[in-house]
Amino acid sequence: MKMGKYFAAAAALGLIGLPASASAQLATGARAPEFTTEGALAGKEFSFDLDKALEKGPVVLYFFPKAFTEGCTQEAHAFAEAMSDFKAAGASVIGLSADNIPTLEKFSTLECRDKFPVGTASPKVIKEYDVAFMMNGKNSGLTNRTSYVIGQDHTIKLVHSDLDWRDHVKLTLAKVRELHGAS
Repeated sequence: MKMGKYFAAAAALGLIGLPASASAQLATGARAPEFTTEGALAGKEFSFDLDKALEKGPVVLYFFPKAFTEGCTQEAHAFAEAMSDFKAAGASVIGLSADNIPTLEKFSTLECRDKFPVGTASPKVIKEYDVAFMMNGKNSGLTNRTSYVIGQDHTIKLVHSDLDWRDHVKLTLAKVRELHGAS
């Protein structure tokens, strides 16, 4: 029951979108850890490999705490609305959370509007990207709301970690446009 309280509190944070900042340890210029994951795109199972995605262009990797909470839903809508802009800048987008595949299948259609994939963030990926959502000094099993722009050279070009979802799309899109203009 104690873990249920953690999830409820984390969901409440997503619902009210507090502009609390979470510190991500991966700094701009750091090498992005390679990973593969399973998830969903347009309601169907989807596999993602960071190395393969980077062959095509920069990757916006955004972590979100919990599917179907208000903040995470609004953030997914914002990314969906901006997907043509991300594609025009040569970037791909993937959202990661600790949610299971059936939840992500529904979320990818209902909230991501079939525009981009969402995947399961394993405990290893959460640790490597330093996005564990801590509550009362304990790992809640969720992820912080943190966005990374990863360049084709596998380095972090932008880090934005903030529970308020509103600037994630704007800042990551500006960075991929900047990278696109430089290529």
